[in-house]
Amino acid sequence: MASREFIYEKFADYYSNSSLNVPQPTLMGQREFGFLLLKERAMVRHKSFMEIKDLRRFLSENVPSDVYHSCAYYENPSFEMDKKGWLGADLVFDIDADHIPTLCNKIHDEWTCGKCGFAGKGITPETCPVCGGVKFDTKTWPCELCLNSAKEETVKLVDMLEKDFGFASKEIRVFFSGHRGYHVQVEAEAVRMLDAMARKEIVDYVSGLGLALLEEQASEKTVTGRRRRRGSGSFSLHDFGWNKRLKAGMRKFILNATKDDLRAVGIRSYALLQNKDAVLSRCLEEGRWDSVKGVSVETWRRIARHVKELESAKIDTVVTTDLHRLIRMDGTLHGKTGLLKKEFPAERLTSFDPFVEAVAFKEGTAKVSISDAPEFRLSGKVFGPYRNEVAELPTAAAVLLICKGRAEVV
Repeated sequence: MASREFIYEKFADYYSNSSLNVPQPTLMGQREFGFLLLKERAMVRHKSFMEIKDLRRFLSENVPSDVYHSCAYYENPSFEMDKKGWLGADLVFDIDADHIPTLCNKIHDEWTCGKCGFAGKGITPETCPVCGGVKFDTKTWPCELCLNSAKEETVKLVDMLEKDFGFASKEIRVFFSGHRGYHVQVEAEAVRMLDAMARKEIVDYVSGLGLALLEEQASEKTVTGRRRRRGSGSFSLHDFGWNKRLKAGMRKFILNATKDDLRAVGIRSYALLQNKDAVLSRCLEEGRWDSVKGVSVETWRRIARHVKELESAKIDTVVTTDLHRLIRMDGTLHGKTGLLKKEFPAERLTSFDPFVEAVAFKEGTAKVSISDAPEFRLSGKVFGPYRNEVAELPTAAAVLLICKGRAEVV
């Protein structure tokens, strides 16, 4: 109870501060708002606000742990779902470390089946391998490796949106989610009225799902009076879209590949390494894919499959196709970390530092009893690792550990 009161007090201080800057969403009066209240641990939905000052007053009076608004626009946002009157929705993407396999998540992420109690480490499975249960208790951590992995996927996504779909940079908004990933939001008339199937097509594209890898150009040949199609052993990769990405990715792979890299993608011949110049000029530049001895069409297919996995953006596909999705609001606190959801320019993706720029609590300290926590960095300082010890920490670090269930207030 002391820890819950501590978090409530800090969140209340943040939302009641006169200098609070929660940016006003586009077309605010047409959006639904939802809140997870801190004390009651109850979800409140179907709220609407015409002005940002009214929302800020609600935050200070009710102190939520998490604040959301709809990606959709409605005629009557405070009505029940079937009476809201859908007017369109932004195109949103959620890139979360929970969906990206990394070496570190096998160290700091744990899951326990809520049905049989079977436990494991790493990415939470869809179903329990023992009993088939689908509900899990999870214990995750927002480490630098996880967030860098999510950042890399976000860079790929933004590049596709700009170069392949033609969205202007001013139409693409990028946010740190406040926990283990990033949100990308496209606010443009061109996407507002897209239905779920159209959004699924966009999801498939950025994920590389259903991508035809190096389809052979077919030729016809008459055999004993009958016509049949035969692969010519020739491919055509254009200089736009996924074709361009495959070509660039294959070039990069060839220039840097080792024998181990070839074996990892299922290639046993090393002719590709022994004839790099010829492979690059004849195959990639001239399109004569089977012109180098020992480098077959199947070799290129294996490389293309590998490159597709590297070049595709790993997103939470359900979020993008949901026409009524609630997404965390910019400038509000994340209940699992105490960090801010924070917008920043897309061109700053590689340099943005969430452990500095998304820190909300910058004053005070708190004494906490820590059960276990890995080493972490916050506001330019390094803390931990900790195990069964008491420490006096800056407020932001104490809030993070308590919100992650790794510490209690002394």
